[in-house]
Amino acid sequence: MISPTFASRSARRFKAPSVIPGFRLTFGYTLLYLGLIVLFPLATLIWRSSGLGFTGLYAIATEPRVAAALRVTFLISFAAAVIDLVFGLIVAWALTRYEFPGRRLLDAFVDLPFALPTAVAGIALAALYAPNGWFGAPLADIDVKIAFTRWGILVALVFIGLPFVVRTVQPLICELETELEEASATLGAARLQTVVRVLLPPLVPALLTGFALAFARAIGEYGSVIFISGNIAYVSEIAPLLIVVKLEQYDYAGATGIATIMLGISFAALLVINLIQAWSRKRFGYV
Repeated sequence: MISPTFASRSARRFKAPSVIPGFRLTFGYTLLYLGLIVLFPLATLIWRSSGLGFTGLYAIATEPRVAAALRVTFLISFAAAVIDLVFGLIVAWALTRYEFPGRRLLDAFVDLPFALPTAVAGIALAALYAPNGWFGAPLADIDVKIAFTRWGILVALVFIGLPFVVRTVQPLICELETELEEASATLGAARLQTVVRVLLPPLVPALLTGFALAFARAIGEYGSVIFISGNIAYVSEIAPLLIVVKLEQYDYAGATGIATIMLGISFAALLVINLIQAWSRKRFGYV
């Protein structure tokens, strides 16, 4: 039998530290939402793939075409997230710290990949970077091909991932006091030292969050990639497209296996990123 003291302690543990009522209702809704919308579909996917066993999943993962698609998906997604990390910080800094004509318009354009349908983005990028496109024609003159190659996948993933980094870092840049930069300069620090030692440490957790969001978004991207990648097996075929191909061939076990492998790799990657983010918050003392 549970003692009253233990029950009261458990009740206090689940009390909301707020004067606003409704904790139990919102907490129950949160559990229901996560259960029905997130956990239940993932559990169904894992249950469907459990019939394959580890041997079956390993056999699917080591198929040459599947392995090539997974390498293309995760490696290019990681590269795109790194590029978004660098240029997203630059864009966020420029939009936050400088005043110039058209700043608000450019700030609104950052959210365009959020609102633009992925198929429209893919068609537009393919038209721009095709050998006869506005960007593709000058590049073709110097024997550089972007569309219908792996470079096209990189361009599409950078396009859809940039807003995640910009919008994650922007609020923290707004909170950085300019007095910190002035104090650093007064103490004789060079500009690079000010950036590395004064400005970047508070932004590290937000940068890692933006990186994780851009990386996760790139892994699951489908619409914008299929129009510009060329979809050549073993070369520029992504894993989400291969899942669709398996489904069209009525190979449900293969599609489920690839999806489960992607889920496992994505979860492991995001777990590592979150651990690094927690360490950075503890190391630099910023929340």
